[in-house]
Amino acid sequence: MLGISSILLLASLCASSATAQSNNDDNLGLQNGYLNLTTKNFDLKLVRDAGVLVSLKPRGDAFDFLPYDYLPYRARNGQYHWGDITYRYREANGNERWIDGDSAAARKPVRGTANDHDAALASSVLGPTLPSDSPLNVTRRWTEVPGGDLGLRFTIRNSAPVAVELGSLGFPTEFNSIFTGRPAAEMAAVCSLSDPYIGMHAGHIRVAPTKGNGPALVITPLVFGGDNNNTTSSSSNTTPMEAYRNLVEGHYDEQTAYGSQTFEGLYEWQVLTKAWAENEWSAVEPWNTPSSRVLQPGEALEFGLRFSVAKGACGTWIRSFVGVPGYIIPQGSSADLYLQSTADIKTITASPLGALTATQQSEGKYSVAPASSAWGRARLSIQYSDGKLQTVHYYLTKPGTEAVADLGRFSTTDQWFNDTSDPFGRAPSVMTYDYEAKRIVTQDPRAWVAGLSDEGGAGSFLAAAMKQAIRPDADEITKLESFVDGVLWKTIQTADFSVRKSIFYYEPGKMPGYQYNPSFDWSVWWSWNKQASYAIDRAYDYVHVAATYWALYRVARAYPALTRSHQWDFYLNQAYQTIMRSMKSDVGYNRVGLMGETVFGEILADLKREGQTSKASSLEQSMRSRATQWNSEEVPFGSEMAWDSTGQEGSTALKTVNSVLGFMPAVPHWGWNGNARRYWDNIYGGKLQRIERQIHHYGSGLNSLVLLSAFRSNPSDTYLLRVGYAGVSGPLSSIHADGFASASFHSWPDTLKWDGYSGDYGPNFVGLALGSGTYVVDMGDGEGGIGLTAFGGSLTVESGGKVTVTTSDPVKRRVFIGPLGVLLNVDAGIISEFSYEAGGSISVTLSQLSGVPKADAAVLWIETPSSSANYTVTTPGLQKIRGGWKVSLSTDVTVRISPA
Repeated sequence: MLGISSILLLASLCASSATAQSNNDDNLGLQNGYLNLTTKNFDLKLVRDAGVLVSLKPRGDAFDFLPYDYLPYRARNGQYHWGDITYRYREANGNERWIDGDSAAARKPVRGTANDHDAALASSVLGPTLPSDSPLNVTRRWTEVPGGDLGLRFTIRNSAPVAVELGSLGFPTEFNSIFTGRPAAEMAAVCSLSDPYIGMHAGHIRVAPTKGNGPALVITPLVFGGDNNNTTSSSSNTTPMEAYRNLVEGHYDEQTAYGSQTFEGLYEWQVLTKAWAENEWSAVEPWNTPSSRVLQPGEALEFGLRFSVAKGACGTWIRSFVGVPGYIIPQGSSADLYLQSTADIKTITASPLGALTATQQSEGKYSVAPASSAWGRARLSIQYSDGKLQTVHYYLTKPGTEAVADLGRFSTTDQWFNDTSDPFGRAPSVMTYDYEAKRIVTQDPRAWVAGLSDEGGAGSFLAAAMKQAIRPDADEITKLESFVDGVLWKTIQTADFSVRKSIFYYEPGKMPGYQYNPSFDWSVWWSWNKQASYAIDRAYDYVHVAATYWALYRVARAYPALTRSHQWDFYLNQAYQTIMRSMKSDVGYNRVGLMGETVFGEILADLKREGQTSKASSLEQSMRSRATQWNSEEVPFGSEMAWDSTGQEGSTALKTVNSVLGFMPAVPHWGWNGNARRYWDNIYGGKLQRIERQIHHYGSGLNSLVLLSAFRSNPSDTYLLRVGYAGVSGPLSSIHADGFASASFHSWPDTLKWDGYSGDYGPNFVGLALGSGTYVVDMGDGEGGIGLTAFGGSLTVESGGKVTVTTSDPVKRRVFIGPLGVLLNVDAGIISEFSYEAGGSISVTLSQLSGVPKADAAVLWIETPSSSANYTVTTPGLQKIRGGWKVSLSTDVTVRISPA
C-alpha cells in the first residue's frame, strides 16, 4: 500500500467538505430548480434545465443512491450524470473519421417535448446540449415502467440525407461513491458501491450500500413493449452492455477529488464500441466483440435502462445464472453453469475457438471445461431464441497445484537476487520483478518497491514463503532460509523484532559509489532517505514478516528434514515476537485491521497446539483488546487510507461480513466475481500507476477469508460461499503460465492486461493459502435447484446416499462438509478424497502430493464451526498430538471420523 508519510497526501484530498464554497459554474442550471417525481418504487429529482437525474431514493426511504448532497460541486460542464449521453458517428460511406457527441461537454437547457410517444414523467429533446451540426436527433424520456420501476429511454434518429454509422453509444452512470470529506460513519450511512456485469443483453450494474445491507439497486436493459420483463422484444430494442468505460472528468473539483483514493470516478454503460476499438482500444482484446449500428436517413433506434430496487427479485428482470464454483477454471477441471431463461438457448460458442466446451447436463445445466492447453481469458457467447446475446467470461489456469509450483520456482529463480555486493544488503532475497522488462526491480522511486518491505516490496518473498507452507520444495526452502539469515533477520528486522519500512533508500551522500538511475524522479515524497526507510512505525509491514516465519514453521514442523538453518520452534518464536513487537506504542496503525492478519490466528492456534500457553495468552490478550475496540465502533475498518477494503479480517461480526459483501459481488465474469473493490494500489505497488478499478488485487484473496469463515459458521448461506470462493480463486488467475504472479489486472478497456510488476501480490497469495479448500454445500432450491455440490472438488452421490468427493483445489489440505458442519485440516501431504454418510460418519483419505518431498506423517485437525456435535477419529492406533491426530503417510491411508 503506502508508507505513513503519505497520509499528508490524503489529508490534502480530504480537507474539503460538502460545506465548502459551492461551485460557481452552474452549467446544470441548479438555480432554476428541480422536478420532484415519484414512481411506485422510487422518489427522484431531475434538474429542470438539464433533465438529468440527481437524486434516486427507494420510495419512502432516506437513502440516496446518488450524490445529491455534493451536487453543487458537480454542476460544471464535463461532469456526468444519469441521463447524459455520449456517442461517436460517421457517414456510412467508408469515411474513417469518427465525430464525437457529448451532452455534458457544453451544457445548454434542453427542450421539453410533447408526450407523443408514451406516458412519461419527463421528456426532452437534447439538441441544444449536443453539437449543433450533429445529424443525430436525440430524445430522452424518464418513464415509470410496469411494476413501478424507473425507466430511462433514448430515441436516436438520423436526420441526415445519408446513412450514418453509430460507432459508440454510452450512458454515463453516477452513484454516491464520493468518500471525500466524509467521516467514516457518514460514508457508511450515505455512500454506495457499484459493480458491472459486462455481459451484453444480460449485462447489468449492481449497486450496494457501503455498509452492505439496506436497499440495493440493479440497473438492467430496458425492454420496450410487452410486459417489460425482458421476454418479448426483439434484439434491436434492447441495450446490451458491450463495455464499461471509465469517464474522464476535470480534476479541478477539489471538493470531490475526482479520480483519487477518496473518489474513484465514474463509468459509462457502453452499448456500442467499434469507434473506440478502432482507436484508443486498438491494441486490446475487448471483453465483447465491438459493434456499430447503421441508421438510414430518417431511421430511429431506441435504447434504455431500467432502475429497480433489488430485493432478491433481480432474476425477474435479468437472466438468472449461477456458476459453480465460479469462472476461474484450472485445466483438468470443469465448472457448472446454470442458466434460467424464458427463451430457448440456440447456440453456445467459445472464444477463442476451442478454448472451452459447454456440454448440457440437464435442463438449464451445462458443464464447462477448458481445453487441455487453454490458458488465459475465454468467453462463452450464449445466443437465445429471442435474439438476445449473453456473454459469460472465464479465466483458464494451469491445474491449481501446478500453478502454485510454478510460482515457487519462478520466485526463487527469476526473482532471486543474489548480488552480494549490493550496498543495501538485499542479497540473497526474492525481490519485486518487472515482467515486461524481464528483470528484478533493483531501483524504484517508491523506496519500498525495491526495498523488501511494505506490500509492494515484501510481496514477492511473502508469496514464496507461503507457497512452502502448502507445497514445500527443498531447494526453494534452502534459499528462503538463506534469505532469513542473510536479509530478513539481519537487515529488514532489528534485534528487537522491529520491521523497517524499506532497506532501499535514496540518499546519494551516504551511497557515493552507487549509481541511482538518473531517469527517475527522486524528488517525490516516497523516495525516502535512510532515516525514513529505516523507520519501524508501520504495523502492516510486520504482518508479512510474521507470515513468512509462520510458513517456515509449518514446513519445519511437518517436513523437518527440509529446514537446516533452524528448527520449528525458532520460526514460531520469530513469528510470535514479530506480532508482539508490532503492538507496541511506537508502531502506527496497530489498532486497525491489518491485511493478512488472519495468519495471526494461525500463529495463535499453533502456539496453543505446541503447549506454549504463556505466549498464546499474551498474543490472545493483545488481539482481544483490538477486537473489543472494533466491536464498539460503528465503522471499525480504518487504515492509513481514507477508505479501505482490507481492514475487515480481524473480526467476523455481522457488520464486517456485510461490509465485505458491499464491495465483493457475484458476477458471471471472472474479473468481477469475488473481486474486492480496490482502485488505488497500483499507485503504490504497480508498474502502470493510476487510479483504476483493479481486478483481483490482494483484496480478493484476503476478504474471501472473512466470507469463507462466515460461511463455515452458517453453511445455509450459500451466497457467502459463492463470493468467498470466487475471491480465494482470484490469486490463482494472477499466476502466469511460467509462474510469474502479477499484482493485479487492469480493468480499463484501453488496457485489459496484467500489471507488469509482481508488486503486492504476496498478500493475495496469503488468502489463497489460508482459504483454499474443498467445500461441500447443499444449494437446494434457493440457487436454482442446484442441490448438493462441491466447490473445489468433484462430487458423486451413491444410491445409498453416501457422498464421495475428490479434491481439486490448489491446496488440498482443507475440507469443509457443510451438511455436517465439519472442518478438516492437515499440515502435510494432502486430502485426496473424502466421503460421508447421512449418519455423520466420515472417511478421509490422506496421501502424498506428487512432485514434492514426502512427509513421514500428518496431523489431522477436526473443527465443528457450525455443528453442536463433537467429532472424533475412530480409526484405532492413531496418536493424539498437538490438538489433532498423527497419521502416518508411509502409504495412502483412510481415517474414519464419527460423531462422539
